[in-house]
Amino acid sequence: MQAQQYQQQRQKFAAVFLAFIFILAAVDNAEAGKKEKPEKKVKKSDCGEWQWSVCVPTSGDCGLGTREGTRTGAECKQTMKTQRCKIPCNWKKQFGAECKYQFQAWGECDLNTALKTRTGSLKRALHNAECQKTVTISKPCGKLTKPKPQAESKKKKKEGKKQEKMLD
Repeated sequence: MQAQQYQQQRQKFAAVFLAFIFILAAVDNAEAGKKEKPEKKVKKSDCGEWQWSVCVPTSGDCGLGTREGTRTGAECKQTMKTQRCKIPCNWKKQFGAECKYQFQAWGECDLNTALKTRTGSLKRALHNAECQKTVTISKPCGKLTKPKPQAESKKKKKEGKKQEKMLD
């Protein structure tokens, strides 16, 4: 009886082994039958870098607008394109709409010119805009306030009227 069981186990093992070899052969043939995909050819572009114009607002002198870009190259599919852009309305437009400066505090008033000035250093330039490294801005000093003696006399008048009312 044990011999029969041993024989059956041996037959099962042989069947599993043959099935395993058959499966390996099938997988190997399937892989060999596949066509290898040629790798994508890496194109080296003969196109130049994009050169962008300044941002032109759609209306007014700030807000949404467009800019045009161009590039050169013999085999470029696209040599010109338009891009949306935005000019912030709080930037100092006199220094260029695409240049942002960090300004120092206002200086003392120059009594000869009646102007006060401050200097700004370039903080950021949009799309490779050509901006000055430092700029100077000036504005009128405004009214120079001198103490008014009239103000004191008005206060005295008010106080005097209050005292008169209290006495009445």
